[in-house]
Amino acid sequence: MTHAEIGVFGGSGFYTLLDDVEEVDVDTPYGKPSAPLAIATVGGKRVVFLPRHGRRHELPPARINYRANVWALKELGVRRIIGPCASGALRADLALGEFVVCDQFVDRTWGRSDTFYEGPETTHVSAADPYCADLRRVLVETAGELGIRVRDGGTVVVIQGPRFSTRAESRWFQQLGWDVINMTAYPEGHLARELQLCYANISMVTDHDVGVEGTEPVTTETVVRVFNENNARLRELLLAAIPKIGPQPEDVCATALQGARL
Repeated sequence: MTHAEIGVFGGSGFYTLLDDVEEVDVDTPYGKPSAPLAIATVGGKRVVFLPRHGRRHELPPARINYRANVWALKELGVRRIIGPCASGALRADLALGEFVVCDQFVDRTWGRSDTFYEGPETTHVSAADPYCADLRRVLVETAGELGIRVRDGGTVVVIQGPRFSTRAESRWFQQLGWDVINMTAYPEGHLARELQLCYANISMVTDHDVGVEGTEPVTTETVVRVFNENNARLRELLLAAIPKIGPQPEDVCATALQGARL
C-alpha cells in the first residue's frame, strides 16, 4: 500500500491542499473515510490530505466518521497529524484571521463514536495534555517566521452542531475562560492519541461568537471572506511547516497506551 508520514485533515472551506496527487481508497474496520485520500510529496515528506467533511462538505460535524478517518491515515503509515478547524473566537482580542494552536480542548459533544477501545479489555487513555507539544512548536515557530498572526496555546470548546451557540451559551463559555469554539476538534484529536499518533489542532478564527461583547455580528459575507483568506495562509503555513516535521519522538503521544489498560 502507498505510504505516507504526515497527515492533514481539511476543515470547512479547505478541501484541497496538494498538487499532483495520487488518490487512494482505504477501507477500515469502521467504514469508509470522508473521501479518497490524496497523497503527494512536500519537501521530501510523503503527505496525505483528507477533507473531513467530504469533498463537497456533504458531512455535517456529527456525521463525520472520525474513527474511519484517523484509522485510514494510520493504515498508510502516518504518525503525525495536523487538524485545522474553522473556529469562532470567544475573546474580543482574537482577530479575524488569527490562528490559535490550541493546547487544551473541552468536549461538549454527545453521541459521537469517540474511542477505538470498546471492550472487552478496558483502556483509559489520558487526555491531560491532548495535543502534541513538538508539532505545536513547529507550527507556532513557522507561523511566526511567515508573519502569520498566531497564539501559542488556548482552549477550544467543541460543540455538537450543526447549530451555533445561543448568546447565553456563548457568554457561559467565555466566563469559563475558553478561547475558541468549533464543532470538529473532538473526537478527532483524541482518537489519534488512542492510536499513539501525534496530533496538533490549528483553530482559525473566522468570526466572533455571538456572545462576545464589542464585536460586530457575524455575516455570511464576512465568514466567506475570512475563510478564503485563512485558507491561503493555512496552505502557506502547512507547506512551510511540513518539511520541518521530523519522525515521531518517544513522547506522550507515542507512549499513550503505556499504563492505560486495566
